[in-house]
Amino acid sequence: MIINHIKTSLLTLSILLATNAFAQEVNEYQSVAPFAKAGSFRTWSIGINAGALAPIAPFGKNDYTNWETDLGMGAYIKKQLSHNLSIQGNFLRGKLNANNENVLGNGTASTSPMRSFETEIHAAGSLTANLTIGNFYWLNRKSMLSPYLTGGAGLMSYKTMVTTNAGATSEYNQGDPIEEVFFPLGAGLKVGLSRSINLDLAYTMNFVDADNLDGHHSGPQNDKFSYASAGLEFALGSRSKPQLATHNPVAALEYDYIKRVKDLENQLADERSKSADQLRQMATDWARFKNDEDKDGVSDFFDKCPGTPAGTQVDGAGCPLTVTVNNPTRTVVITEEDRRVVSEAIRNLEFDFGKTTIRSASLPSLKRVADLLIDKNFSLKLAGHTDNVGSDASNLKLSKGRAESVKAYLVSQGANPSRIEATGYGESQPIETNTTDEGRQKNRRVEFTLY
Repeated sequence: MIINHIKTSLLTLSILLATNAFAQEVNEYQSVAPFAKAGSFRTWSIGINAGALAPIAPFGKNDYTNWETDLGMGAYIKKQLSHNLSIQGNFLRGKLNANNENVLGNGTASTSPMRSFETEIHAAGSLTANLTIGNFYWLNRKSMLSPYLTGGAGLMSYKTMVTTNAGATSEYNQGDPIEEVFFPLGAGLKVGLSRSINLDLAYTMNFVDADNLDGHHSGPQNDKFSYASAGLEFALGSRSKPQLATHNPVAALEYDYIKRVKDLENQLADERSKSADQLRQMATDWARFKNDEDKDGVSDFFDKCPGTPAGTQVDGAGCPLTVTVNNPTRTVVITEEDRRVVSEAIRNLEFDFGKTTIRSASLPSLKRVADLLIDKNFSLKLAGHTDNVGSDASNLKLSKGRAESVKAYLVSQGANPSRIEATGYGESQPIETNTTDEGRQKNRRVEFTLY
């Protein structure tokens, strides 16, 4: 018995040492998305355990007055079906022994013909269902407690040696080992040591479906034994996945909520920063657009040659223009190709609805007109027109604004602003009827006239 106690003490010490070592591997809790599929978790695990076997249970009658504890060892494989429910296959072996050295509760000695017994459990296999009551976290979710209840049924094989009061020792059942059905029922506590390892503390009462376990029939009550154990459970599968058994769905919802709020705060901060930068840039551009520091007639926003001396003739980019006059008579020759370039620009010219903003699809053909004005030093008249939708005043303003937008773009590409005239006529000069959509579309136009 002393040797058995030494074995039990050594086992307990080794488990405590293992607990301290594995505690160093604990990682910060990482949550998966709420309502994740089963494939996001580890659901299979194996376990080993050892502890104290005793031929008693907390309630019911015992056949012997003095029971002793012996070392038991077990192992299991478990499949987690949900956060709370698992199915577990268990294996157990060990010894049970007791005697009648103590007096009964009424102070009298036992009248049993047996002095003692010793039962060798060769193998006890059972299938149990485990119900996890809850997962409790502390230390920033680095560890958890998971209490659970367990129950099921199994089959055990054992041999029993009995010693009578006369001192004769014999095998209770001569021949093959006895096989009996038993029913385990108990409770336990899992302690998370890391993402892959749990400390498993359990106490199980085992009710045998017979009265042969202790080699003595004593009334109608069947035999029973208990197993108090400590062990380690190892989750199988990728370490990147959490265990389904220890995963807390409520904590996952909280983690997801906090993460979403933080992401939204970061997004809003980025948007505010971008908006502030855009406002500052717009203010800078607008100041340059309004200002003409060198007074050459070209806004600083478009001026590629700032600081031009006063009185210097400049081109559309604000750069000095060298003019050589050999003949006071200027001859302008407009070719068919020149007219084609202008016609294409008119045909492709589009504005945003009700605005003076030129659409990007129109810019390539307008760029070719700007190049033509620069290369041949042409002059250009721009005439803006609208349909009759809206008031006369608003249509006149819109037509003038669109013509001015075209001029501003041509000047930005290097055309001479002094050679471009922009005028708006509103709805006063239609070329088609305004009673149809097609007619109104043709009336909304900007006419180009080279000279």
